[in-house]
Amino acid sequence: MADLTLLEAALHYTFHNRSYLKLALTHPSCGPENNQRLEFLGDAVLQLAMGDFVFSHHPELEEGGLTFLRARMVREETLCAVARSLHLGSYLKLNHGSDISGERERPAVLADAMEAVLAAVYLDAGYEQAAKLVNALWPDEKAVPIPVTDCKTELQELLQGKGLPCPEYKTLSEEGPAHMRTFTVAVYSEEKELGRGEGNRKKRAEQAAAEAALRYLKSGEGAR
Repeated sequence: MADLTLLEAALHYTFHNRSYLKLALTHPSCGPENNQRLEFLGDAVLQLAMGDFVFSHHPELEEGGLTFLRARMVREETLCAVARSLHLGSYLKLNHGSDISGERERPAVLADAMEAVLAAVYLDAGYEQAAKLVNALWPDEKAVPIPVTDCKTELQELLQGKGLPCPEYKTLSEEGPAHMRTFTVAVYSEEKELGRGEGNRKKRAEQAAAEAALRYLKSGEGAR
């Protein structure tokens, strides 16, 4: 693992308890002591920090606009870009097999690690410091591209246009080892399954399920 002092310099933050940072940089391939729990917490920290930011900076936006902008700022591609700006991949701890297979620079791995680092800062110094880090590291919203396809948003808008309830996503299964997990997710409206999809992250599986639902609803069968 590279010198963590350099990473702290890039973060403009020095840890009181560096074990948080070390855990945040530990890939699931290294065993049960890995960054997945921190990833979960970091996702929540990021959602709140970015929610605070867009709410205070965009008084003109209603709930839908705020939700869309926050989603754009916390999506995997944006997280990956921030991680790459910190050269986060060079600090990750992986087993040999995952390292030689290129996991160190895989976008999903970098995004997960970035969320875990935010959680590490939160645990080490609290929410205000974590939010300060988000505000310092994240690109200006004008520099973040609007997703070409956001199937979940498109599906929600389509259902609302038909006067139907918002889509509900349910995880049907999780298979494989921690570092090669496959999620299967189904999407429902009015308790009717509209489609299902798979992905190596739950968010990706949800997008795949939404894409399948859109195909169904736009087909002759689904349009009836």
